This record gives sequence, C-alpha cells and structure tokens, in this order.
Amino acid sequence: MEALSEANSIQAILLFGLLKVVMVVAVLMPMISYSVMAERRISAAIQDRIGPNRVGPFGLLQPIADGLKFLLKEDFTPNHVRKAYFWLAPAIAMVPPFLTIAVIPFGSTLGGQNMVIANLNVGILFTFSVVSLGVYGIVLAGYASNSKYPFFGGIRASAQMISYEIAMGMSVVPLFMLVGDLNLGKVIEYQASGAWLIFKQPLAFIIFLVAAFAETNRLPFDMPESETELVSGYHTEYSSMKFALFFLGEYAAMISVSALMVTLFLGGWTLPFMGLDTPATTILGGLLHIGIFVGKLSIFMGLFIWVRWMLPRFRYDQLMDLGWRRFLPLALLNIVITACLLWITR
Repeated sequence: MEALSEANSIQAILLFGLLKVVMVVAVLMPMISYSVMAERRISAAIQDRIGPNRVGPFGLLQPIADGLKFLLKEDFTPNHVRKAYFWLAPAIAMVPPFLTIAVIPFGSTLGGQNMVIANLNVGILFTFSVVSLGVYGIVLAGYASNSKYPFFGGIRASAQMISYEIAMGMSVVPLFMLVGDLNLGKVIEYQASGAWLIFKQPLAFIIFLVAAFAETNRLPFDMPESETELVSGYHTEYSSMKFALFFLGEYAAMISVSALMVTLFLGGWTLPFMGLDTPATTILGGLLHIGIFVGKLSIFMGLFIWVRWMLPRFRYDQLMDLGWRRFLPLALLNIVITACLLWITR
C-alpha cells in the first residue's frame, strides 16, 4: 500500500509539473510573438509611421502571418558553411531562455500548486549557469557560417557577454546577503514582508538592468548584430526558420531576464496593498497574482523596446569600458558596503 501511495504521489507530481510546463509554454510563445508586434507598432509610433495594421483587426493577426512566412520560406543552407554546427546553433540559442523560466515563480498558488515549474534552492545559480549557455549558440553561428561578418559578430558577442555577465552576477550578491537564501521564492517572501529590493539596492538594480541589455544584445549594446557595420552579424547567412529561432531566442531572453528582474527587485507576484502580498487561497486570487507578475514583466519589455528606438549604439570601446571599468568596480563596492552595513546592524 505504501509503495502504491508513493507511486501515485510521484505520478501526481509529474502530471502537475507537465501541466505547468504546458501552461508556461502556451503563454510564453504568444508573448514572444506579440512582443515582436508590439515593438513594430511602438517603433512605428516613434518614427511617425503606421506599422502593421492590415492582417486581422488592428493588425492583431500579424504574428500568425509572420510565423507562416518563416515556415513556408525556403530553408536554404549555403554550401560554404559548416553544416552540422550551422544547424545546431539556432537551437542552442533558443533553449536557454526557456530553461531559465523554469525556476522563476510566476505566481503564488493555483489549485494548491506552487506556480513555479522547478522550485530549486539554488535558483539564481541555475539561471546564471543557463543564461551563460546562450552565448555558445551565437559564437557557434558565427563560426559555422564560415564568413567574416558572422565571425566578427560571434567574437563580439562572446567578449560582450563575458564582460557583462560578471557585472550582472556581482550585482545580485548583495540581494542574497540581505535575503540569506538563493531560492527565488524566498526572495519574493522577503520582499513581501518588507520593501522591494529595488529600494534597498538601487545600484544593484541599475547595474543588473544595463547588463540585461548587453546580455540580450539589445540596443545600445547590439554590437554582435550591428547592421550598419556587420550586415546582420552572426545570423547574416541564416534564413527561414533557422533565422526565426534566433529571433525568437532574443525575445524569449528579453522575457526571461525581465521576469528575473521582476522577481529580484520588484517583489515578483506581490503588491504591497489589498492583501496581494500573501499566497492566494482561491483560484481567482492565484490568477490575479499571475496577472500582476505579467503586468510587471510587460513594463520591462516596454522599456527594452523603447530604449532600442531612442538611444544610439555605443562604440565597442565604450561598451567594454562601461562593463570593466565602471560596472564591475561599482558592483564590488556595493558588495563591500552591504557587507559592512549588515555587520554593523547585526
């Protein structure tokens, strides 16, 4: 009987885990598609254009048309590329953002289940280890294309991501010194019982935010693509669905890093009023918490899009100078100051 009960509990865990995975993917894929459409509409408004408005009411079916276009275009592989790596690179670039989402609590509870796919005690370490894998897809694409412009893009991407990944990792150390736990759910609980960490660690938030732009290759840090210099950078030789995977990977990375910033600095699914800082006891409350999380995430996505169309691209020496000579020392100084304050107060 005990063995049967244990088997049933394992099946239930697997079933609920699968349902959460399906639910997250079912929400994430439309978010990626409509983030692309939102960027096109926002950029059109900034540049005094109309933007996509023909496919469906208000252009709302444009992402479906774009997806069909990518699927139906000829999947061409140039003869001069290293074919095995050329095909592998888009998949490697696409997978890490989806794995990162797995450990981020996107709600409190729903139907008695915690709204996180994998509640790891070392969640933040998992996210940084997985995020660092994304650069391999870009570097591999630059190498496999066997062409000078993609190669330059891949080299730039590797140097840029190494530089800003260090500053990004250092910026969150003071947060976990305050929280005392590496579990992302505990980080949200800490903020629910006090102030959001953006108010306690504003310098860490600024460093993390700017490093997030660099890690996702968004303007003003889009040196690996840099159309005016490198044609299209590491995906110059790509077309059809392989190019679409890079495109989807970029927006999935924007969503995952935005979700991480919401969790670390803006209290995750909580709001400090109307009892919205405690786990939900009803399905409606659970859905409301998920809505709060998505709303906060959308603010960061809007910021990513707005910055792209408002700021010019950095020179490469400015980009590296900012990462190594500005942010890294500031992040280390923030760790020292936080440690001293904790030692004095405790």
